[in-house]
Amino acid sequence: MAQSKLLLEAIRARLRARGMTYRELAAQLGVSEPTVKRDLSRGDFPLSRLDRICDVLGVTLADLCSGEHDGPPVLTQLSAEQEAALVSDPKLLLAAYLLVNDWKFAEIVATYRFDENDLVNLLLRLDQLRIVDYRPPYRVQKLTARNFAWRKDGPVQEYFLRRVVPEFLGGGFEGAGEGFHFIAGLLSEASRQHVAASLQRLVQEFEELARRDGRLPLAARDGCSAVLALRQWEFSEFTALRR
Repeated sequence: MAQSKLLLEAIRARLRARGMTYRELAAQLGVSEPTVKRDLSRGDFPLSRLDRICDVLGVTLADLCSGEHDGPPVLTQLSAEQEAALVSDPKLLLAAYLLVNDWKFAEIVATYRFDENDLVNLLLRLDQLRIVDYRPPYRVQKLTARNFAWRKDGPVQEYFLRRVVPEFLGGGFEGAGEGFHFIAGLLSEASRQHVAASLQRLVQEFEELARRDGRLPLAARDGCSAVLALRQWEFSEFTALRR
């Protein structure tokens, strides 16, 4: 097989290993999905495009040419032990959060009170936990898949509900693009399923936008959070008044 064909297959294998679609790769590259499909079929794209693909996949050209196509295993969920290690150290949790959201080494050092030695030590711990693949001094590859999620009722979710949600909901929602809506009503099972599906689509859209915006300069991105929740429920003070 020609070397160019091997290189294209290595790129496709990396995409499969990370659960990344052609559409998502196209969004990261700033080109159309048909362009990506054509490029990875024919292989007649410029070297600058190849460099950008390597950046998106977090690999070097040498990695692609090495024949190790599968790369490190990607995580859709951490173990309870991994999550417990994160919540035991706020700095470690912050570093993991930033890296999952595509922050670079230099951006973290420039923004937070970590000197390079501090961040290197955190990266070594995250590497030991197999949350990132760290190659000193500055090469960091996250091992989380595109559909990564924290454990339901796990240590991070418990930390989030106990520490993060009260602070988040305690602030105002008056800025541009912000909003707070608490709605309640009597819905049938079919209607609840419809709303639940709509929420899931919104979550997927948010995640896709975050991945796409990950290629923008840090100055063009701001931290943004949303709480989406739905369950069959009645306020306890109302329930206490039932016959």
